[in-house]
Amino acid sequence: MLTFHRLCVRTTFSARLLKTTGRTEHASGRHWSHSAGRCSPTCRALVYERHGEPTQVVQLKNMDLPPLGSKDVQVKILAAPVNPSDINMIQGTYAILPDLPAVGGNEGVAEVVEVGDRVTSVKVGDWVIPKDAGLGTWRTDAVLSEDDVVSLPNTIPLLSAATLGVNPCTAYRMLSDFEDLKAGDTVIQNAANSGVGQAVIQLAAARGVNTVNVIRDRPEFTHLSDRLKAMGATHVIKEEELRQPALKELFKTCPKPKLALNGVGGRSATELLRHLQRGGSMVTYGGMSKQPVTVPVSAPIFKDVKIRGFWVPQWKRAHSNDGAAFKAMLDDLCSLIKEGKLSAPACSQISFLDHSAALAAAMTPFTSTKQVLVM
Repeated sequence: MLTFHRLCVRTTFSARLLKTTGRTEHASGRHWSHSAGRCSPTCRALVYERHGEPTQVVQLKNMDLPPLGSKDVQVKILAAPVNPSDINMIQGTYAILPDLPAVGGNEGVAEVVEVGDRVTSVKVGDWVIPKDAGLGTWRTDAVLSEDDVVSLPNTIPLLSAATLGVNPCTAYRMLSDFEDLKAGDTVIQNAANSGVGQAVIQLAAARGVNTVNVIRDRPEFTHLSDRLKAMGATHVIKEEELRQPALKELFKTCPKPKLALNGVGGRSATELLRHLQRGGSMVTYGGMSKQPVTVPVSAPIFKDVKIRGFWVPQWKRAHSNDGAAFKAMLDDLCSLIKEGKLSAPACSQISFLDHSAALAAAMTPFTSTKQVLVM
């Protein structure tokens, strides 16, 4: 049995200064000075001072913005999604945990409104997204290091930009880095209606790769199945069909999967393994069931399958020295967006002021839309 254990790493976010209720709380190793009598610009942010259930611990607060440094950019946040990793971070169960108090949100898109005199990579009016997790995107405005953001074309849809940095990047890398997939090959995945799953469907379709997409049964199964097929899904099946003989008939219409993508864990992951072709790979990127990944001994011995894991923040940090690989991936994804081959997942746009409703909806089982806070 292979069990993935949680590893919590405390992390410092390089561009966060919380100043609330007249008290400055430094949450980074970088300290800002405020001139006496100077009126600092302010923003509103969703802050949590302790770990717990998001609807109980996240509060809307006013914050002072730090002065703009020579290599800093001031941005206006336009939209920021609520992802499972955001929820887990607030709960205190994610692999990286910020020092508290912290601003929620790891993803989003912002417009540059001012730049320091030594900034060269972005200009006023550009759209930018975080290079890595932890900038705290659930706020109206921020002052960030130029090195913490990367620009996107502001000609793509807002929701596509706001949701680009995590799920599509995860899907892109998993389809690119573990097996040499060619047109006509097959990928099988669970959690196919998730943000990652929807991106996998579209990116695979753009490459001519078949997808077998597994989702839990629900009252609106047919409607959801039709929506995934409209995105490019080859087949959509229920979890229980993974264990039925009829699935063998499906693989007479397309090759057995070379790659399996697991975002659930537990029995679902084990069943994905059973359908992999010899020498294939199963990549685990999530564990929504909170159950361990159990590997039958026959899989590595007789089928030579490979069991791998993937976490996009780790990939980004491993490629952070020059940034070329990340930028090339974003350019490719943006090109697909412009060509109409990659769209944002189904989203519900929620006013920033209605954040409690967005958090509650994001934690509701069988939710098929991503909650996006619009500032």
